[in-house]
Amino acid sequence: MKLENNTVLITGGSSGIGLELSKVLIQKGNKVIICGRSNEKLTKAREIEPKLITYQCDLSISEECINFSKKITEKHPELNVLINNAAIVNKTNFLNTDTIVEMAENEMQTNFMAPIRLIHLLSPILQKNNKPTIINITTGLIYTPRADYPFYNATKAALHSFTQVFRKQTENSNINIVEVMFPAVKTPWHKGKPPKIAISAEKAVNEMIKGLEKNKKEIRVAGAKMLYIVSRIAPKFAFRKVNSLEDEE
Repeated sequence: MKLENNTVLITGGSSGIGLELSKVLIQKGNKVIICGRSNEKLTKAREIEPKLITYQCDLSISEECINFSKKITEKHPELNVLINNAAIVNKTNFLNTDTIVEMAENEMQTNFMAPIRLIHLLSPILQKNNKPTIINITTGLIYTPRADYPFYNATKAALHSFTQVFRKQTENSNINIVEVMFPAVKTPWHKGKPPKIAISAEKAVNEMIKGLEKNKKEIRVAGAKMLYIVSRIAPKFAFRKVNSLEDEE
């Protein structure tokens, strides 16, 4: 994949992996658009990287997602790269949480339905432009789930399955479909308690960029590579290992 002179939309780009990826792509000469739920975080992101183009949008709400896509289509018709990065997680016990169903719906809307909706809405303009690419961000936990997360693993596994099917269905088109599986990464997503094995956002993005430059369709970053292998050779061991990881104090 050519990583210069693109117009790139990154969801969830105001912090963590999304923001780090935005900075790297801008340095490579790309026009980068990000969206996020928090205007405060978007403002801080622009302070860090003034070249960012930002939009406030809660992607879990279908109407906001539709209106956002219309704005992108009207104002940035040259868009040729969509990176579905936004995701949320609820770390809780299923039976002991009164609002668990509402949490599940919110995670599914944000982590799975929003990417599908954006792909459907933006594919027409993506395909009109040079070398259109859709990148879906998932996780090594699609192979072995972490029990702390009752829904996150499932939403990302669903996105992984969809990505494989969508790639097959579009194999004769001009659109490039890529999936990036990240390990645990030290970002605000972990709310100050990432697993001790978590890598930096800089390292994670650097490996992702290398994979894109090599035109890989599936990019397993750092520990996600090992989890992929171990989960197939010894699935019970992989499950125990993933669920024995300690968080930082």
